[in-house]
Amino acid sequence: EVQLVESGGGLVQPGESLRLSCTASGFIFSDYWMYWVRQAPGKGLELVALIDNNGIITNYADSVKGRFTISRDNAKNTVFLQMNSLEIEDTAAYYCAIDSRGNRRGQGTQVTVSS
Repeated sequence: EVQLVESGGGLVQPGESLRLSCTASGFIFSDYWMYWVRQAPGKGLELVALIDNNGIITNYADSVKGRFTISRDNAKNTVFLQMNSLEIEDTAAYYCAIDSRGNRRGQGTQVTVSS
């Protein structure tokens, strides 16, 4: 059974940083591309970042390019999302997923950016 457990969310002020983690189990982590998606209040799921199974290829939504960095540690079955220069518009529930649409995702971690 695929299990994805996110952590690291919280309440921060604009301009601050957070690092999200997602620990995976139930599948061969190093075989899968991994994704971070988010859902803001009243909106649909948005793909934020992706990383290939080797940690070489990454891509980002235009809204987070230059501020967010996705990485992974295959030895620890963990994918990370470093979020810098957070903006109020980044407020959302963040999920890691094993598909780009976020259909197979964890329970999420809340990120709230507020002054």
